[in-house]
Amino acid sequence: MATFGKGVEYALHCLLYLPGAADGAPLTVGAIARFQGVSETYLAKIFTKLKKAGLVRSSIGAQGGYELARPAAEITFWDVVVAVEGRLNLFECRNIRNGSALYRDRKDKPSWLISGPCEIHKVMMEAEQQVQLTLQARTLAWLDQEVKKKVPRRETDKMVKWFSQGEWNK
Repeated sequence: MATFGKGVEYALHCLLYLPGAADGAPLTVGAIARFQGVSETYLAKIFTKLKKAGLVRSSIGAQGGYELARPAAEITFWDVVVAVEGRLNLFECRNIRNGSALYRDRKDKPSWLISGPCEIHKVMMEAEQQVQLTLQARTLAWLDQEVKKKVPRRETDKMVKWFSQGEWNK
C-alpha cells in the first residue's frame, strides 16, 4: 500500500514552529533541523517543495528564513501532503478482470466487463476520497491548538526562547 513518506511528518511538525516560534520572525531550515533533530539537507528539500507549493515563503539576509505564506488556518494537511509527496493514488487499478481465462483472448468482450470501473475500484476510490476529505478538514491552526492543549505552556515558552535567543546557533 502506498503510504505518506517521512517528509510529510517532518513538514507538519516543522511548520508548527513558523507561526510564533521566535516572536513571528522567520526561521532558518538549519535552526528548525537542529531543534527537531532531523537532517538539514533533507529538510531543505522539503522546504523547497513547500515554497514551490506556496505554503511558505523565504527571505534572505541576517534576519532571513522561512515563514508561512498564508495563515495557518488556511493551510491543510492535504496541502502539505500534495506539496511534499505530489498527487498520489492510494490504489492503482490493474484492471485484471480483462485478463481472466474466459475473456483474455476475446476481441468481443462483454460490455459488463469493460464498461466503467469495477466494484473494487469504486470502493478504493471512495476510501481515497475519505482520506483526502479528512486531511482537507485539518489545518495547521487546528494542529497548533491541539498541541497547545497537550503541551504545557512552559514547554512552548522554552521553544520560543530557544529559537529567539539563537540557541540553535551555538
